[in-house]
Amino acid sequence: MAPVPDPDLLRPPSALPGRRLAELAEQAVRCTPGCCGASTTAGDGGDEHPVSTTHPDLAGLVAAQLRSGEGPIPTAEARGAPVGSDDLLREERWPEYRALALDSGLRSSVTLPFRRAGLTVTLTLFGFRPGALDDPRHGPAQALGALATESFVRDRRHQAALTELDQLGTAMRSRAAVDQACGIVMHVLGCDAEAAFAVLRRVSQATNRKLADVAAALVETRGRGIERELVSLAR
Repeated sequence: MAPVPDPDLLRPPSALPGRRLAELAEQAVRCTPGCCGASTTAGDGGDEHPVSTTHPDLAGLVAAQLRSGEGPIPTAEARGAPVGSDDLLREERWPEYRALALDSGLRSSVTLPFRRAGLTVTLTLFGFRPGALDDPRHGPAQALGALATESFVRDRRHQAALTELDQLGTAMRSRAAVDQACGIVMHVLGCDAEAAFAVLRRVSQATNRKLADVAAALVETRGRGIERELVSLAR
């Protein structure tokens, strides 16, 4: 009986993909009888395409596919379905991949793609013997890949929420500083809020500084020492 996926993949979010991709590859090998190694990739359509492999020789095999756009990984990504070869010695679809794989002593492989929320993760399993991989797409490797991908998506959403919260906090602090600065300008110049904001904007443009930075500096000094400058900008 094959080992079940490691429950550690359910632990709290960590950096994506980093060590998590490596863990997926390592666990997949342990969960799949006849598997001698594995590789994982992650991509969201951007320039970054992180890769992890269980053996250095496999890194070149993955890199060649990503560079040429030919091989089971690009094909599985495009189709959204598993792509495999029971006997690479008889494989005719990807000449470069076939040659590199055979040079590494590999005779079979299968790539399982997982798509969730704009993220595509691939898990490729390799075997030393033809037909060594006993339909892993419906076994523990499939479950493990799906679990890991869901975990990656949760990580991304968690990070996005933290970023949004941080931006919201920054915006609120900036708004508070601008409101205080407007109050100071209104007091110094005896003007209304609209005119005070216009003065702050002129200072920002004249000094090539962000409005929030100008406001923060004005609040820190309480407007002392820059009364003449404010008056001149108000004209």
